[in-house]
Amino acid sequence: MALKSAGRLQLIFLAIVNSVSMAHFGYDQVPHHSPASLPVANSKHPQGIFSGALISADFIKLFPETSDPNISGITSSCFSLGAFFGCIAAFLLGDRLGRRRTVWAGLFTNVIGAVLQIAAYHLPQMIVGRLINGFGMGLTSSTCPVFMAETSPSHIRGKLVVLGSLCNTTGFCLASWINYALFNDNGPLQWRFPLAFQLVFPLIVTLFLPFTIESPRWLLLRGRNYDAQRALCQLRGKGQNLEDKDLNDDMKSIQQAIQDERADLSTLRETLLFRDPNRNFRRLLLSCGTMVMQQFSGVNALSYYLPTLLIQSVGVSSENARLLTGANATVYLGAAFLCLLLVDLVGRRKLMMYGSVAMGSCYLIAAVTLKEASLHPEQKTTLGSVTVAMFFLYYFFYGTSFAKVAWVYNAEVNSLGWRTRGAAAATATNWLGGFTTVQFTKVGVNNLGWGFYLLFSCFCYSYLPVVYLLYPETSRRTLEDMTEIFKGNSRLLVFNNHILTQRKRPQVFIDAERRRIDGRTSGTGNV
Repeated sequence: MALKSAGRLQLIFLAIVNSVSMAHFGYDQVPHHSPASLPVANSKHPQGIFSGALISADFIKLFPETSDPNISGITSSCFSLGAFFGCIAAFLLGDRLGRRRTVWAGLFTNVIGAVLQIAAYHLPQMIVGRLINGFGMGLTSSTCPVFMAETSPSHIRGKLVVLGSLCNTTGFCLASWINYALFNDNGPLQWRFPLAFQLVFPLIVTLFLPFTIESPRWLLLRGRNYDAQRALCQLRGKGQNLEDKDLNDDMKSIQQAIQDERADLSTLRETLLFRDPNRNFRRLLLSCGTMVMQQFSGVNALSYYLPTLLIQSVGVSSENARLLTGANATVYLGAAFLCLLLVDLVGRRKLMMYGSVAMGSCYLIAAVTLKEASLHPEQKTTLGSVTVAMFFLYYFFYGTSFAKVAWVYNAEVNSLGWRTRGAAAATATNWLGGFTTVQFTKVGVNNLGWGFYLLFSCFCYSYLPVVYLLYPETSRRTLEDMTEIFKGNSRLLVFNNHILTQRKRPQVFIDAERRRIDGRTSGTGNV
């Protein structure tokens, strides 16, 4: 029992590292708009920590250049630019450094960037700090879900990865309530304290990361078989029993999967033309696709406009609009907890398809009520209340589907040799997608009105056939099963293949795992 507890303790440490890192990601997540570009009614309603800083009277006094909307926009969005380059660095260097050292590098740059921002009295220092902080966030946000996925047992892998994404929502929710708590403070505390508070997250990770083990799969990828065996032994709670049969079966299965990948190694040209046996580029596109669907479901666009809608269409006061926005973030957090229970129980495909229909319906009803409100001004308040209710429901449906499943899917679907690169590419897509949708939100709302939300309804509905036709189920599969999914099935369409879409682990994958184990009868090094 003590040995099993030791394995659980390792998973707890790893879950804390992943979850707190992702909470930091959520805390720093801000829409990339400047206060001067916001509608007047929204100018007191920032949706993230740095958006709150940008409208602080003390901040504007200290950095008067940010009164220019272009300068303000650059100051805010340079964080995403840094995060994008951090993802690129993880793409290029992640497999060389390993999971732990990449996280360490991210923490180090996070702290430097945060300190530069906290101590800033000149705008260039603030911008450099945000770039560096974003770079560190790109490293950690693209690595931590992979680290968690590679060290988790297959039957709870989805829950543990979703736990990290759930903490991302917790960080966002915390940022909303800190902004609300500091609403009436006009001094430097209003913006320096929230920026300083982000140091809590790397501090917690620093306390637990030294007690975690490196990913056994990465160690095997680098040829460190004995270290991988010891790491896997710790994860399985086997103590020092390196001769345990189940442990060695797992080792053989992973090693054989790596050998098979290397035997099928293709040139970059063949990979990009979908000619490699492991279908690495197709898998990368599927993982990036989940992030495209997540961001173009309009969540950032909605967070931009919700407070304005509360004030202009429903008639609530400025402070109450801020309060309701915080309450909405809390509802979103509750939905994320529900997703934690559903992700392995229901499976990835069904959650994404349900989310597509539910989110699309919310936007459709909201578009109709906004149109009717423009035609019947005397019913504006009632119709506005219905619209807001739809947006609150949207957050619930989004929180139980694409908000979390996208992170799980992109951490699972790529091959071991491409897993870090695939996750980095998907995370970079997340940052760019969020930036793009928010940049066009104000123009879209001004020019299209209710039609802007109808556009997002169409986007959401379109995800249903995309997921149904193209996305295989990854729930209850080992990470080595992913190669069996793609290597044995060259056809893009998966909907008519029960083996690829069922939630239960197919027998054919169990048989393939047995063949991998039996195929490693010699030449196993330290196994």
